[in-house]
Amino acid sequence: MALQFSIDQPFGIRLYPYFEQVYQIVTGRPANTFVFAPGVTPLSTNNEVLVACVIYLVGIFGTANYMKNFKNPIPLKTVFMLHNVLLTGASLALLLLFIEQLSPIIARHGVFYAVCNDSAWTQPLELLYYLNYLVKYWELADTVFLALKKKKLEFLHYFHHSATMVLCYTQLCGKTSVSWVPITLNLAVHVAMYYYFFRTASGAKIWWKQYLTTMQIIQFVIDLGFIYVCSFYYFGYAHFNISTKCAGEDVAAAFGCGLLTSYLFLFINFYFKTYKAKSKTMSKAKAVSSAGLVTVETKEGSGQAMNGDQKKAKKSKR
Repeated sequence: MALQFSIDQPFGIRLYPYFEQVYQIVTGRPANTFVFAPGVTPLSTNNEVLVACVIYLVGIFGTANYMKNFKNPIPLKTVFMLHNVLLTGASLALLLLFIEQLSPIIARHGVFYAVCNDSAWTQPLELLYYLNYLVKYWELADTVFLALKKKKLEFLHYFHHSATMVLCYTQLCGKTSVSWVPITLNLAVHVAMYYYFFRTASGAKIWWKQYLTTMQIIQFVIDLGFIYVCSFYYFGYAHFNISTKCAGEDVAAAFGCGLLTSYLFLFINFYFKTYKAKSKTMSKAKAVSSAGLVTVETKEGSGQAMNGDQKKAKKSKR
C-alpha cells in the first residue's frame, strides 16, 4: 500500500480507522457513538475519582508498610518489564492518534482555534481524552511496583500520579479545548520514560536519565504558556467582558493552572536536589581523590576519608 501524506494523513495512512476496529472489538460499540457523560460514563463522578485516590494512597502506603516485614523485595522483573513496554506502546499509540486528529484542525484553523474554540473539542478527541484518562489509572501501578520493591515513596511521585488522574478528569468535565497541549507533551515524555524503565529493568545502562527530568520541566513550561493564555481569555470573557472567548469551565481552568504550576516548581526542585547535589558530590570526590585520599563515599555513596598512605602503614605494622 502506497503512503499518501496530507494534512489529514500526516503519517501517510489513516490510523483512526484501525483504532475504530479495535475499539469495536473490545467494547462491542462503534467508536463514533462514544460521549463522555458525567454520572453515566465509568469513572465520571467526583465520588469515583475521590475513592480511587483514597484507595491508591492507602494501598501504596499499606503495601510499603507491609513490605517492611520482608528482608528482600519481591522479584517482579518480568512483570515490571511487561508493564513498562505496554505503557510505552499505549502512550505512543495515543500520541500518534492525537497528532492525526489535531493536524488538520491546526493546519486549517490555526493554533489559537485549536486551543480555545469550542469546535476544537471533537468527538474523536473526546474519546482519546477519555482513554488517556483511563491510562492514568493504569499508571498508578508504577507506585505499587515501587512499594513492592521496597523503594522509598517520594511525595513528587505519588502526588503527581494521583493529581494527574484528577486533572484529566476535570478537563474532561470542563471540555477545555487546550487539553491536547499538556496531554500530547505528556504522552511524548511517557514514551521515552517508560521505554527507559523497560530498558533499565532489563539491566541496560541508560545515559540519558537526567534528560528525562529536563524534558518534563520543558513540558510544564510549554504547558503553562498555553494554559495561562487560555485562562486569561477564558476568565476575561466570562468575568471581565473581554471579547475573545476560550473554551472551558471555571473549575477546570483554575485547577489546571494551579496544578501545572505546582508541577513545574516540584520538578525543578527535584532536578536540583537530584542532579545538582550529585554533581557537587562528584566534584568533591574528585578533589579528595586528587589529594591522595580514598573515601567510602566514592565507593559506596557516603563515609569518611582515609589517607591511602595511612592504610599501607597499618598493613606494614601487621
